[in-house]
Amino acid sequence: MPTTTEKKAPKRGRPREFDREKALCAAMELFWRKGFTATSIAELCAAMGINSPSLYAAFGGKEALYEEAIRQYQVTYGPFVWDGFFEAPTAYDAIEALLLSSAEVLPRRGKPLGCMVTLASAGDEGHAELKALLVEQRAHILQRIRERLERAMAEGELSRSVEPIPIARFYAGVQQAMSIQARDGATREDLRATARLAMKAWKTVTEASAS
Repeated sequence: MPTTTEKKAPKRGRPREFDREKALCAAMELFWRKGFTATSIAELCAAMGINSPSLYAAFGGKEALYEEAIRQYQVTYGPFVWDGFFEAPTAYDAIEALLLSSAEVLPRRGKPLGCMVTLASAGDEGHAELKALLVEQRAHILQRIRERLERAMAEGELSRSVEPIPIARFYAGVQQAMSIQARDGATREDLRATARLAMKAWKTVTEASAS
């Protein structure tokens, strides 16, 4: 019987697996807080708990990761803002719900302030595909409000002489401005006051838009 022990070669294990959705959410919050350009691959890897090769293998690179993070943001936080809008019985109630829900969500503690999509500027820095994505995502706000106004016109809530696009732009602009105010420190109470004041202008805005 041999008296010496043989050293066994270390087994090569499979690459460490990670929770993809958890890593994506971590990247989303980092992009949300810092923006696309200011966020480095090293910072993303640290936040996501993975190395650079794993990031590229799983997400395809920084731009692709950012695109996925934007979509993840919409899936995660969109319902908090939009559910009341879609459930409201009238266009007035829908837009009021949108603004008041935004007042609750935009200054949420423990998360970056404001709306990630509204505040994003990656597309203005030489990334044409990202710019197109962000423009598309921001256009959804306008489209949803416009479609709800058109429904209100068809149902008799609003006159058929009303021009829905200017009204939609007005209230989409209010919602987007609330995001900037939240980033700059506006409180829930501040944003609720903005929302209520905007809704007091409803009659004036809808009548002024009539052709």
